Amino acid sequence: MPLDLPDQPLVHEELSKQVIGAAMEVLNSLKPGLDERLYENALVIELRERGLQIEQQRSFPVDYKGTNTGTLIPDLIVDGRVIVDAKVVTAFNDSHIAQMTGYLAITGLRLAILLNFKSAKLEWKRVVK
Repeated sequence: MPLDLPDQPLVHEELSKQVIGAAMEVLNSLKPGLDERLYENALVIELRERGLQIEQQRSFPVDYKGTNTGTLIPDLIVDGRVIVDAKVVTAFNDSHIAQMTGYLAITGLRLAILLNFKSAKLEWKRVVK
């Protein structure tokens, strides 16, 4: 699963800007280092105030060879187009990217945004399908 490439148009560029701006607002208000769930819940409030549709903890069935193997539950789906996952980690790593790759495969969406609330400066990473 590639990250965005500089010579290609960004997938859901305007929506991404709205999500990242909302996350910055949340981080500036709550400050860094809290539990991921607190940022997720605050982000839901901020995104809804900005007029976006949010599905929090929506369940997606996972099938393998026609048999249900369980359920995938991403943090947020924004406007039915973007997965948003709040983290509080030292740095993003390959397992975070792999997780978003799996989420995109199961949900059929094209973009996931990882948000890191660990430091005073918001970090984010876009993962595209």
